[in-house]
Amino acid sequence: MSEKQKKPQKLKARLPRGFVDRSASDIRAVNEMTAKIRAVYEHYGFDPVETPLFEYTDALGKFLPDSDRPNEGVFSLQDDDEQWMSLRYDLTAPLARHVAENFNEIQLPYRTYRAGYVFRNEKPGPGRFRQFMQFDADTVGAPGVQADAEMCMMMADTLEALGIKRGDYVIRVNNRKVLDGVLEAIGLGGEDKAAQRLNVLRAIDKLDKFGPEGVSLLLGPGRKDESGDFTKGAGLNADQIEKVLFFVGIKDYAESAVRLAELVAGTSNGSEGVEELNLIGSLVTSAGYHSDRIKIDPSVVRGLEYYTGPVYEAELLFDVTNEKGEKVVFGSVGGGGRYDGLVSRFMGQPVPATGFSIGVSRLMTALKNLGKLGQDEVIAPVLVTVMDGDVEAMGRYQRFTQQLRAAGIRAEMFQGNWKKFGNQLKYADRRGCPIAIIQGGDERAQGVVQLKDLIEGKRLSGEIEDNASWREARVAQETVPEADLVAKVKAILDAQAEDRKRAG
Repeated sequence: MSEKQKKPQKLKARLPRGFVDRSASDIRAVNEMTAKIRAVYEHYGFDPVETPLFEYTDALGKFLPDSDRPNEGVFSLQDDDEQWMSLRYDLTAPLARHVAENFNEIQLPYRTYRAGYVFRNEKPGPGRFRQFMQFDADTVGAPGVQADAEMCMMMADTLEALGIKRGDYVIRVNNRKVLDGVLEAIGLGGEDKAAQRLNVLRAIDKLDKFGPEGVSLLLGPGRKDESGDFTKGAGLNADQIEKVLFFVGIKDYAESAVRLAELVAGTSNGSEGVEELNLIGSLVTSAGYHSDRIKIDPSVVRGLEYYTGPVYEAELLFDVTNEKGEKVVFGSVGGGGRYDGLVSRFMGQPVPATGFSIGVSRLMTALKNLGKLGQDEVIAPVLVTVMDGDVEAMGRYQRFTQQLRAAGIRAEMFQGNWKKFGNQLKYADRRGCPIAIIQGGDERAQGVVQLKDLIEGKRLSGEIEDNASWREARVAQETVPEADLVAKVKAILDAQAEDRKRAG
């Protein structure tokens, strides 16, 4: 006896971990926010450019984790010519490749911006996704730190353009040359210590998250988190850890300048980095950007190894409630720095560059907390209902819809099963449609349409099953000639808008 053929299993709909679907409201909020960011960048004289999602893996740079597996930290695949390609990790490395590949056609300094998704092949968690959007601005071919100072000022202007007031944010500035001087002073100079230096940078970058005690563990033997996962430390001794924590713990740069200069004295980069920090401070102050907006802060590190000079971070200072119900400072929403070596990898000659990146999703969350985003209400479409299914009637309904659209009014003709009229009103209710337009055979013969103000006339749409019951429920409903349809719809929408304005 043969076995019964197994019924094929239904495919389970599921998202990969670390990825999310975006709703209409989120998409509109991002569009609103990026339009304001773009306006500031354009005002500063930056122009857009776009690079593809994929790059050859070797073009992404040495900052990726050193491993036998090419896709460590990134999502990778092999092309048909067996070359490894990876989804971009950030927007900076692809820009470096673009500049190098088009160097003879590009006018330097090259001032450009771009927005797009980046991908991290890392463990996802609360608020930590594998795909997220960044919005970057960069200047390539400008060697002086005045370009870095301008980036910091543009970051401040961008946050204010988004409605974040002074006192609720600060742009914090450091210099990797100073940090390199500190690391050299404690014996971590040279190429053979590159991996250990990177571990130190990553540990310091967690200062806001784990505090000095947690960073001390990450600088030393390692740290175990609440889930039991262990992160191996950088292996520094107690004296080395003390000097690193002094540097990143500086609160008042002026007060600590003497001791810092002593610490980095005799190092190849440290003294130069201090001079550059002082120059940036002077430039931004001269332009009216004081320490309440742009502040020298040695705790700023930025985790990627390609930074070679000034680094900066935009931090929001107001409190939000986290997933545990605790009040916490919102923290960083973007940052960047100077990366003079990234383009040079392709060129064999020095090509200075600096730029910053805004974390769009994180900043969007901050703006929603402040009530600065999504305040412009999107009005649902006017619904042209369908009472009859013959060709002539359908043609008229479609004509009404197109007339409304041509007048700049959102409109749609009902496309579902039109034979149950009550379902159309339920649909309009769920969609939040402001107006329903109805024309049955009698109205068509008279050349008129019925307009139902769905905001004014709160109704139980489920009780209306056909045209007869509709005629008995004429709350906030009126009849107008077809020729007056657009004008009357505009008048009702204007009245609804005025009501919303009065209601606050």
